Amino acid sequence: MADSHFFGLASYHVAITAIGAGIILSFWIPRFVSGREPAASALLILFGLIAFSFLPGMPAALDPRTAPKIWEYTSELAVIVALFGTGLRIDNLRNYRRWQPTVRLLAVVMPLTILAVALLGWALAGMTLAGALLLGAVLAPTDPVLAGDVQVGPPTEGGEHPVRFSLTTEAGLNDGLAFPFVYLGLIVAAEGFAPGSWAIEWLARDVVYRIGIGAASGAAIGWLLGRILFAIPARNVLADTGSGVLALAGVLLCYGATELIEGYGFIAAFVAGLALRRAEAGHEFHGTLHGFNEAIEHALTAILLIMIGGVLPVLWPELDWRHIAIGLALILVIRPLAGWWGLRGTPLRPRERFVVGAYGVRGIGSIYYLAYATSHLEFVNEGQLWATIAFTVATSTVIHGLSASTVVERVTQEESGEDA
Repeated sequence: MADSHFFGLASYHVAITAIGAGIILSFWIPRFVSGREPAASALLILFGLIAFSFLPGMPAALDPRTAPKIWEYTSELAVIVALFGTGLRIDNLRNYRRWQPTVRLLAVVMPLTILAVALLGWALAGMTLAGALLLGAVLAPTDPVLAGDVQVGPPTEGGEHPVRFSLTTEAGLNDGLAFPFVYLGLIVAAEGFAPGSWAIEWLARDVVYRIGIGAASGAAIGWLLGRILFAIPARNVLADTGSGVLALAGVLLCYGATELIEGYGFIAAFVAGLALRRAEAGHEFHGTLHGFNEAIEHALTAILLIMIGGVLPVLWPELDWRHIAIGLALILVIRPLAGWWGLRGTPLRPRERFVVGAYGVRGIGSIYYLAYATSHLEFVNEGQLWATIAFTVATSTVIHGLSASTVVERVTQEESGEDA
């Protein structure tokens, strides 16, 4: 008797077929109208929305409110791979003046962004104080995954324009530096707003210790990886194998070891990339490592963007005009104005300050932070938080993805021409 399930459609196989087809179409279709790739990000979300909307049960299966771990683990791997690759990109660390905009972005612009978004979440959307703090922390970082088009080029390429250098180093560091504020949201949710009972512990553990350990661990492991790859054994170094998989191995080693000692693995991954880049700085193997790392990053990002599109239908009921207003305010008003004001007095010219302020891309890091927080503690505003994050990431992907490459390329070429 013939198997009645011979032509049965397993939802899992249908899902991976849809993901594969969506990714191919998203990268293929833009070739008919443009040589640029950023449009693929918006198309990935669109194809995810279309494909999964017609698969029975699929949007609900991806619902981050009921299955946050899927989102947490996938986005976590995408972010640490991107952070390590971001560190590998940077050729020149010298000259403190180049770092002045980065310091301002981290110490001034990011806290202002967190505060402004949190106030909107509390006053406009009616979120709890804990939910509003978490919303601000989650949406504050510039994403290292989706911001590749505004960052410096691959290793040994040189030509690190101040605009690209600022956005690259900010994206590399602020994912880790936003973590204390995520923990702050968790603490307020669990213990209430009573700074007298937890402020010292939060500062000592979540700010000082975890940031310091993350940076120290990343520097040590990056240096060690450099020795293993380029120095020992001297006559038969590992770099001669040309195996790019070592980039992924280095990421996993660094992130896992740092998290085991309660440091911020995001900071460690970026710093390890920076430290490894200093070993045999002109060696072509850095390009191999970066290329392999970037391929993994792109693959994970594409899957996550398809998933974002797929889950939008189940989050729409949670989304109202207030959440839309918060997302648009962040992208179009808060971040640009905070960047413009916070970068005063730096070597950046007025037009450069505007571009750096305007192109703080929201993305995969925000998904990870929210998935991490909601898998550890239940928030009253959880549905609203996910809806706001999904809308903001999708909107940033469209607005920044379609314009960032052209705008940043134009301003960097114009300034280079003026300097010539």
